[in-house]
Order: sequence, then structure tokens, then C-alpha cells
Amino acid sequence: MNGESPESLHVLTVTPFYPSDGDEVSGCFVAETLRALNAYGVASSVIAVDSIYHGSRRSSLQFPAEWVRYPQLPGNFGLSSAGAFLGATLLRRVRRLQRRSSIHVIHAHAALPCGSAAAFLSRRLGIPFVVTIHGLDVFNRCFQNGIASRWRRTASLSVYESANKVICISDRVRRLLTDESGAAIATEVVYNGTDTDLFASAATKEETPTILVVGNLLAGKGQELVLRAFAKVKHSHPGLQCHLIGEGADRDRFARLGEDLGIGAKLQFLGRRSRSEVAQAMRDCTVFVLPSRYEGLGCVYLEAMASGKAVIACQGQGIDEIIQHGRNGWLIPVDGLEELVNGLQTLLGDAALRSQIGQAARQTILDNLTLSHQAQQLARIYREAAQ
Repeated sequence: MNGESPESLHVLTVTPFYPSDGDEVSGCFVAETLRALNAYGVASSVIAVDSIYHGSRRSSLQFPAEWVRYPQLPGNFGLSSAGAFLGATLLRRVRRLQRRSSIHVIHAHAALPCGSAAAFLSRRLGIPFVVTIHGLDVFNRCFQNGIASRWRRTASLSVYESANKVICISDRVRRLLTDESGAAIATEVVYNGTDTDLFASAATKEETPTILVVGNLLAGKGQELVLRAFAKVKHSHPGLQCHLIGEGADRDRFARLGEDLGIGAKLQFLGRRSRSEVAQAMRDCTVFVLPSRYEGLGCVYLEAMASGKAVIACQGQGIDEIIQHGRNGWLIPVDGLEELVNGLQTLLGDAALRSQIGQAARQTILDNLTLSHQAQQLARIYREAAQ
């Protein structure tokens, strides 16, 4: 891949997703990509944002950013207008930054509030902007109906129509946007990249077979399905353990379910872990499983694949654009308990097949889904927007 870049660009990233002091994991998928952009002549300034209803955060040493809190009407009700408040809050800061070093492009992450704020700044300062959609709720309905949901949809659509480019993390996200919008929107799919040095394959210690699950402990992520499948395969694999990394509102419910299923002693709820700890857990596991029902793409799948692991995920999600069933991963239907049980039995019982799939998985990442691949695409999009 050619890393040459004829001229330097200054890009302002405005994002609610970013590591902070005390939380180096949240938003790392944004921060790690910004580092990779340096090789393609892109200098980045970062404004990380949060509403006044959350505690103030400080910049991390590893990933510097200016943290800004903005006013917002309470709850999702105020999300449609939050971009205007955020834009007004940022205007003076961005003007100062622009005087010090010309900003060529603003990159907003998510339509509301950052995309709306970027559109406001673009109108005031004449700076083009692009916006990335990171999930399947492309119009910010927040799984709700009513007038507030319609306001959020209208505000989101306005952002997409005025952006120089709407970057979608998978073709599924892009299709949801274009099929429902009924408007002419400039879109492009840019898959997330993966740090293939941090997430690298290694010889596994087959002493303790382990199923690894990484994700927020919420119903939609599919941990309950994993626990029910685990209960059905435990007799065939008596030493098997299940490690769950992540935090969330359903943690206690999942723990109780584990006890009810008679597998409590086999479960380890590990909570939040650092990037290096997650990478080590992926290297050590036997199979990675996350049967999420609602996933635009899912960085953890790519990281587990880069670690040379057989990954089990669900059909109909963004990741099925990457995984080819039985070749570089394993796909099951959403809520497919029987299929998950069969998949676990097959993969746990066949080390050669796991190795074959894991090697193909890592090669898939190396061929198309590294941080450099993502950065090269973003650098091109920035240059096109800045013309």
C-alpha cells in the first residue's frame, strides 16, 4: 500500500466516542485510526464531546483531545436540538483553532449531535464536513415512536443531505440509509480497521478450552444465547469455560441465568478490560462468540479474526459482509440456539478446522481491514471533500 501524500490536510474530528483519562477503551476505534492517518498526510485535532448531564472527562495521555460539555434538553427528547447547542458551544473554539492552523475538513461521528454541530460550523465557517454512521439506528429513532422520534429523523436526514460524504461502516448501514431516506445522499462504505500488531495470532494453550464473549452486557448483544448454548455443550466438554468481558445493565440477570442453568461455576464476568487485556484474552480463547442481534459491523469480530480465532456471529448483521461461513468464520441465524450449539460442538471438537478458519480469518483482516486500509480510504475522502 502506498503511503505517499502530496499535501498535508488538517482535519478536525468532533466525536462523542473517544478514550479519556480512566477509560482508554471507549472510542478507541476512532482514536487508533487517527494515528494511522498520519502516514497519509493527515494531521488531526480532536474535540471529544459529552452532554452536561454526564460527569466531566479529561484527556488521556495516550490519546489527547479537548473535552467539551454541551447543554442538551433531557434525554432522547433533546437529541434533535443538541447539535445546535453543541455547534454554538464549539464555534469560538473552532474559530481559534482555524486561525492557528487552517482546518480543511470536519469529520463528525454520528449525525446527532456531532453531525448537526458540524453542519452548523460548516455554514458559519465555510469548512466542508463528512459524517460517519456507526450503527444501524441511522435516523436516531432510539427504538421509539412519536413526535420526538420524527424530529430526530428530520434532524439526522438534514445532516446527511448537507454532508460532503456520509461514511457508513458497512453496506448494511448504507442500505438502511439510502432505502429509507428517499433523498440524494453521497455515501461510501469504509469498514473499520484493526490493529494487527496488538491483535495478533499466537500459539494457543489448549489446557483450558474457553469461549470468549466481548461486548456490553445488554440483551441485544446475545450473551443470553451464549449461556443457553454453553449449558447444552458443557457435558461434551467438561473443562470448558466461558469468559465475558464488558459491563452493562444485564450483568446481574446473566449471572442469575448462569446459576439457573447450572453453569455458574464455569462463567467468569471480567468486567471492563484494557485493550491489551482484551487482546490477550482473544489470543488465549478457543472460540470467540458474539451472536449480536443488532450490529452495524462490530470491531470486536475483526479483532478476534485478526487474533487468528474462529468467530461465531449472526447472519444479517454488518459482519456477514466479512465472514464467509465455514471459511473464515461461522454464521448462525439471529437467536439461532440450535445452530449455535451445533457450531460450538463442531468448532470445539475439531482443532484443525478451528486453526484453518482462524488462519483464513487473520488473512482476511491483513488483506483488507487493517488500520492502514481504513486510513487510506479516509484520507482520500478528506481530500475529495476539501477540493
